[in-house]
Formats: sequence, structure tokens, C-alpha cells
Amino acid sequence: MASLVFLLLFGQILLCTAVDTITSTTPLSGSQQIVSQGSKFTLGFYSPPQGNTTSSNYYIAIWYSNIPLVTTVWTATTDVPVSDPTTASLEIASDGNLVLLDQAKNQLLWSTNESIASNSTMATIRDSGSLDLTDASNSSIVYWRSIDHPTNTWLPGGKLGRNKITSVSQRLVAWKNMADPSPGLFTLELDPNGTPQFFSQWNSSITYWSSGPWNGYNFSFSPEMTTTYAYESRFINNDTEGYLFYSLKDVSVVSRFIIDVGGQIKQLRWLGYSQQWVVFWSQPWSQCEVYALCGAYGSCNLNALPYCNCVQGFSQKVQSDWDLQDYSGGCKRNTPLQCQTNSTSAQAPSDKFHVMEDVRLPDNAQDAVATSSQECEVVCLNSCFCTAYTYNYTGCFVWHGDLITLQDQYRGIGGGTLLLRLAASELPDQQRKKTTIIGSVVGGLAAVLIILAIVLFFLSRTCRRDRTFWISKTAGAALTDFRYSDLLDDIQSIDSLLLDLLTLRVATNDFGEGTMLGKGGFGMVHKGVLPDGKQIAVKRLSHSSRQGIGELKSELVLVAKLRHRNLVSLIGVCLEEQEKILVYEFMPNRSLDTILFDVEKRKDLDWGRRFKIISGVARGLQYLHEDSQLKIVHRDLKASNILLDFDYNPKISDFGLAKIFGGDQSEDVTRRIAGTYGYMSPEYAMHGQYSAKSDAFSFGVLVLEIVTGRRNNGSCNSEQYVYLVNLVWEHWTRGNVVELIDPSLSGHPSHVDQVLKCIRTGLLCVQNRPEDRPAMSSVNSMLTSQSVRLPSVSMPAFCDRLSGCSDNSESESSNGMTITKLEPR
Repeated sequence: MASLVFLLLFGQILLCTAVDTITSTTPLSGSQQIVSQGSKFTLGFYSPPQGNTTSSNYYIAIWYSNIPLVTTVWTATTDVPVSDPTTASLEIASDGNLVLLDQAKNQLLWSTNESIASNSTMATIRDSGSLDLTDASNSSIVYWRSIDHPTNTWLPGGKLGRNKITSVSQRLVAWKNMADPSPGLFTLELDPNGTPQFFSQWNSSITYWSSGPWNGYNFSFSPEMTTTYAYESRFINNDTEGYLFYSLKDVSVVSRFIIDVGGQIKQLRWLGYSQQWVVFWSQPWSQCEVYALCGAYGSCNLNALPYCNCVQGFSQKVQSDWDLQDYSGGCKRNTPLQCQTNSTSAQAPSDKFHVMEDVRLPDNAQDAVATSSQECEVVCLNSCFCTAYTYNYTGCFVWHGDLITLQDQYRGIGGGTLLLRLAASELPDQQRKKTTIIGSVVGGLAAVLIILAIVLFFLSRTCRRDRTFWISKTAGAALTDFRYSDLLDDIQSIDSLLLDLLTLRVATNDFGEGTMLGKGGFGMVHKGVLPDGKQIAVKRLSHSSRQGIGELKSELVLVAKLRHRNLVSLIGVCLEEQEKILVYEFMPNRSLDTILFDVEKRKDLDWGRRFKIISGVARGLQYLHEDSQLKIVHRDLKASNILLDFDYNPKISDFGLAKIFGGDQSEDVTRRIAGTYGYMSPEYAMHGQYSAKSDAFSFGVLVLEIVTGRRNNGSCNSEQYVYLVNLVWEHWTRGNVVELIDPSLSGHPSHVDQVLKCIRTGLLCVQNRPEDRPAMSSVNSMLTSQSVRLPSVSMPAFCDRLSGCSDNSESESSNGMTITKLEPR
């Protein structure tokens, strides 16, 4: 009896000592699990959730033990699932390797496949999240570690790189979808050609993101991969291997680095108080920059959830894949093209084209010979393989085959209007609509001419003030409260601002596609040339838009009255035929954001140009706040509203949200929050309070963007959140803020003091309390004077204090910008 009790106790002791280890006598199968000594990680058979059900496939996986949302960090058999874990076992083989066997089929499913001198080994799950295969008699001898063979997750302590002798790569491979860990299309690995930089690739062939080369200190395009306040990173590059290694400064932090099913690389943290994973940083910054994310004929839209949708005339090819966030299969055409039906009937309707405005044009465009949009259309129709075309000032381009990398609401480089070829039945009312529109235009034009003749007759007999009142009346009922006479004190004649519609039509090629510069909530912006050769930007309010009336009045009143070299100049206005058009001077270098946030173009912004932009914007704001005859708060200062002339002189634009303060008024309150999150001051975002100090906050954010070359991702979407102010403040308090300076500015040590002054000025402007922020006149003194002593900086307003981080789907900016909802995952 005593011996039986002893055996039972001995068995219990063996069981307790083996809870984190697999040995030659204790394999793992079925529902068995092993847990690391500190109960941080668990290894066992795992079945990914598939919608509201569980998949019938099982995989050997490691996941966090104490996180309620099951999160795997490693999977052994990504492409070979187990259908029944009760008939499979993870065990030590006779050669010492760790193997996964299907006992029912007597089949080897997976092995560590190492050359091991000893056949006495064991596999132990560590608190680092690594499953280590070691010598059973000496655990310091490690033959293999799962952490050095990552799947889609890179944990602290693991290597990500390449063995230069064996050419074996430790790379990350995205899951196929949320329920299938088999290899997807997206990978992250060290350049196989030997350069010390990481590439994100699609289908192992198309590179869509690069970290930039290692410069001995960090990666030139992605310093956040190596220099953050929570992580310590090192890049080892020698004759035998090159790899990146990182560790956590605070071991209590739970963090992981992944490549997700959408092709983005992300550093995530687990927030215990909110029970969710939050992205600390991600690349590419925009989900839509991932190559072929939405597949053929799928279009990406950053302002929509999900990001991917099929374009008109197409539907999801495999709906179940889309439900699992795998959009790579793309979309299928709903109705075959006329040329694809093999119809010989002369009455078969010809294919038509669906107009897609403001899209990122697909890859692989081909030149075609055409001198007009109509000729370009004919070229496309003459080839059954042609699926789309575009015609702009550079010529005619056509696409053959599937269209990929489409993006909606895109205004960057490579964007424009795409004419998508569809079967005639997909656009049944086009001709009827065209006939109705033409009839309405002709009838309306005739009525306008009659009224115009009558009005002109009476107008010639009235005084100047009456003529001004008539202009207000003919502009429409929405503008009846607008008085041009208010401008007469500063403008010699209102006629000096009036431009006729015919002149603008000629100047813009009848507002043709090839002249389009961009589109906003107000409407289209076209480039034009006046008869005297002056280049102009023509801002045309869309007839169907419910926005723009207030903007038109604000722009006309403010820009016409204000004259400053750092404010955009208004050339004229046209109110004929119910048109509402504002005409500005043309800015050859477009807006600041198109250059600053482009990896290649930002190289044109040396420090001299950047400081010129910072100083010019500061002078423009001082004029608005303090020096002009009106006291004006802009309310929407951001990089896209800073236009650059030929010499990179900045000009503040877009006064649609601007407010005039009267008398001694210093602040106001609104119930309708309008603007752009990330640039909004906390008092405005939370309470609707705005003042000149609100603009100072926006200016501070802008300065930090210009210095670092990073976009302030202020939407606070938990999957894309990188709040720049937070990042700069953390580095400032640790004394290593130099690490955040845009790498393209490296090699200019003589400017470091001026750069640091700008960073400090920016931090002063983003302080939490409005009264702590400097006035713009003080900012200009700080920037230009060597003797002005800058005050100490207090903690800035962090993103989690702003209402912009909450789910505020009802709010939108009145200038047509959308506010991204917080979508934690």
C-alpha cells in the first residue's frame, strides 16, 4: 500500500515538473497543453474562429495565456492542418527532433529538422513565448527556438533577418485570412540582395514598402522600427548574418510585432484597462498603400469600413473570403462586355464607360495615340482587352486586363479620373440622363439670357450700390444675405473681381478632365490660363453639393479683404448661370502634404525650405490674428491647406471655416465641430471653444510634421494610431528628440540648433492649456531672434484627451473632410 501511495506521489511530482515541457515520454496530444513557468504563454492545438463558429482545422500554436482575446504568436503547421487532434501528437522523435505526427495516418506533418548530436532532448515553452528544443541533460544547449522561426508574429528577443551563409531567412508571412494561418500574399523580410533594409512584398515579387537602408543608427525611412521610448533595438550586420533584434524596456508591457492579413506591419500593445490591442505604429501608414490589397476591380477607401469594395459593375468573387478580410481574390464582372459575348447582332449595344473621379489610377497603364478624350475612348473600344482609359494633359492612357491598386477619394500623385468599361446594361439611363441634362441646360440658359437682358437694362440706370445688390440677388437665395457693398471700402470696383464664365471655360478647356487639380467638399479645382497668360486655380462649387455656400461667402469676404504674401490671393469670382466659382493664383508646387509625406519628394525640402515654410506660415497667422483689419481664426490649418509657390514660399489657403472676431472678442463657442482631427486643439474638439490659440495648436502640430517628416495620424483609429505630439514629447523628455528629425535632413549638423528651436516652439504651441500657448507674434520672435529666451515646455495635449478619439459618427467637417471612427480590435 505504501509503495502504491509513493508511486502516485512520484507521478504527481513528474506531472508538475513537466507542465512546461515535452519529453520523449510525455508527448502532447488532444486537448493537452503546456504553459510557461510564469504562465505567460500556452502551447497546444488551436482552432481559429471562423465567423461565429470554430474551424474544423487545428494547428499547433503558441498564444498568450492571460489575454482573454486568444492571440496566437506562432504556428507550427501553417499549411498542414490537423483534422483531429486526438489522433495527432507533438513529441520527441528518436533522432531528438520535435515532430508532429498524425497517428491515424502514420504521417509526419512537421519537424524541427535539425542535426542533433544527442537523441536525448526536450521542448520547453518559455515566458518569452518561445518553444525551445534543448539537450535534456543540459538545457543551456539549445538546438532550435520557435522565436527564431516566426510565422506572422515577431516577439521581443527573436531575430528578423537572414543568414548570409545558408541564405535562410527569418521573415514574417501574413495569414491568408483571419481563420486560415496558411501563408498569405504579404511578407516582410531583409533584402535578399544583401542591402541592409527590410521590404514588404506582395506575392514575393512586388515591393510596396521599404524601411530604407540601415545608416548605422536607424533605418532611414522608418526610424520608429529602432528608436522608440518603449523598445531597445539593435541591427546586427556582419559577414555571416544580418538581423534586427529588439527587447522591451519595461518587461510588464505586452507587445508584439506582426504583419497582418492586410499587409501592414504593426507594433501592437495590449492595454489591460481597455482589454484591447492598440497599434503603437504601423507601416505603410495608409492601409491603401498595400499593393493589390483589394484584388482585381476592388477599390480601397480609407474612409470606409471595410476598406475594400468592388467598383460599379462588379461583385465579390468569393464572399466568404471577404468576410474573413481576405480581399485578394478581388471582384468579378457582373455582365460580360459586348465584345466578350461573341454576339454578331448589329443591334447589340456597345459598351459604355463609368466615370470614376478622384481615384488612384491602376498600375501598368499603356500609352495610346489620341488628341482628345473622345478619341481615347474610341481607342479603348476598339480593343476587347481594354478595360479602362483616362485622358489628361499628358495624353491618353489605356489599361488591358484586370485593374488593381484602385483607391477612392485619392488626391495624391498618380490620381485622376478613370473611365471604366462596362456592359451597356450596367449604365441603362446614361443617354436619357444626358438628354434631360442638355434640355435643362438649354432651357435654363435661354431663361437666364432673357432675365439678364432685362436686368442689364435696369442696371445701367441704377447707382453703384444697386448694382452690387443685383449681383447678390442673381447669385441665388442662399446668398441674399451677402452684401458686396461691404467690400467697396477696400476694392476700387467690384467689377475688378468679376470674371465671366466664358473666359473661365476657355481658360480651363471647359473644365476638362485634363485640367483637374483636385476635388474637395466644395467641388472641383481646375488649372487654367487666362488670356494674358496668367495661370490660375479655379475652384468650382458643385451644383449638387450641399456644402460650399458658407465657404464661398467666407472665402470671398476674407480673401478679398486680406492681402499678405503668405495668404493665397483671390483673383476673381464668377456667379453667372448659377455657377459659384472662386479663382485663385496658381501654386506650381501644390500643397505641402503632397511633398512632405512623399518619401522621394520630401528630399526636395531641405532645411532651408522647411524653415522658410514654418516662418511664412507663422507670419501669415500673425497677420490674421493681430495685424489685419479683421481678427480672424482660420480653424482648419493643416499641411494640405498650405500651398507652395515656385520658390516654396508658403501661402495659407481654404478660409471656408474661418471666423471673424469683433471688437475685444477673444474666443467663441460652436456646437458644430468642423475641421480635421489631429490638428484640433483639445478645447475645440471637446467643447467647441476656439480662439487664436486654437490656430496656434494646429501650427504646433504642423511644425512637428515639417521637422519629422511624419504625418500626425490624429484620427486615433486604434489600428492606425501614431500620435506625433505624444511621440515627440516622449523623446523630448528623454533628451533624444534628435532621433525624430526627418532622416532626409541628415548630414546638416549646422542646422540642429535651429531644428531643435522649432521643435521646442512646436511643443509650446501644443500645450494643453490655451493660455500656456504663445501668441503668433511671440512665435515669430522665437523663430527669428537669437536673443529671445524660450519658456519651458509643459506636457502637451495628448490624443486620449480629445473627443476625436471617441466614436463620433455624427460629426463631420463642413469642408467635406471625414472623421474616422475609433474601431478597436
